[in-house]
Amino acid sequence: MKKSPLFSIFIAGLLFTIAISMVAYPNEVLSASLRGLNIWWGVVFPSLLPFLILSELLIGFGVVALIGVLFEPIMRPLFRVPGVGGFVLALSMISGFPSGARMTASLRKSGQLTRAEAERLVTFTNVANPLFIFGAVAVGFFHNPKLGLIIAVAHYGSNLLVGLLMRFYGNERTAVASKQRWLLKSALRTMHQTRVSNNKPFGKILGDAVATAVQTLLMIGGFIMAFSVLNRILFHLGVIPLIADALGKIILPALTNPLLAGTFEITLGAQLTSAAQTPLFFMLIAIAWILAFSGFSIHAQVASILAETDIRYRPFLIGKLLHGALAMIITFLLIQK
Repeated sequence: MKKSPLFSIFIAGLLFTIAISMVAYPNEVLSASLRGLNIWWGVVFPSLLPFLILSELLIGFGVVALIGVLFEPIMRPLFRVPGVGGFVLALSMISGFPSGARMTASLRKSGQLTRAEAERLVTFTNVANPLFIFGAVAVGFFHNPKLGLIIAVAHYGSNLLVGLLMRFYGNERTAVASKQRWLLKSALRTMHQTRVSNNKPFGKILGDAVATAVQTLLMIGGFIMAFSVLNRILFHLGVIPLIADALGKIILPALTNPLLAGTFEITLGAQLTSAAQTPLFFMLIAIAWILAFSGFSIHAQVASILAETDIRYRPFLIGKLLHGALAMIITFLLIQK
């Protein structure tokens, strides 16, 4: 956090302006807040809760440690992270963001990741889940299931490239993956030792897992509603139209509002992009950026989760910018074929 007095004055003025705007536009604030609540309660909460609970249980009972040993020969040389990163990557691709950040933070707290490893891992383990790409975007917004494959290949392919590039982040010495003859036996022994070292009874572990998952989801819901309201307020204050006019001189005017909306919240940005009056070619490139960058709402959620540890936010931001650029390039190449 910056300690400059000018920065404090700026933040105070900004918050005061937002507060006055909320009083001046109560109906718009309520509408935007309800929209964020519907997204959270109807999609995010039921889809993420089981995975967050399961991930905490898997850590507590040593299953993640087992997977870590098995994936060590793959994850260590490719991404310079321990084998447990393979589980985090798989979980994030199934359940979507910000489950990867939550899992990374949990592994850092338990000492299974160094800070540099955690910062590398978090850059490529926060992605959109397949249900959102194929169901919401391709079918729900574009009404074309075939587009889901293009969007997914660009999104996940560019994400793996980010992981390969971010392996060069950090200059600490990285342990070489051990070539054990009896890898499965070693993995099972590690799982057993992890479970035994955790003296909590099953009921306590389950209760802690549920409490942690619900607390995380409440935080996520708050961010979704807050950024939905902020986006609406900035629109009525003329900030977004002003930026849109400036961007319209650089990019297609029809995509300025969707891209700005997607900068705050990906669902709204994707929806507006699908309705833009512009060729499909440009819409898909815009969608690639929106999904990859993930919006400030997701960034705020990840930053809040990482703040519980010593993991820095900057590598995540760099990774998301790289992800967006690579996703647009891959989308362009796929469409050309």
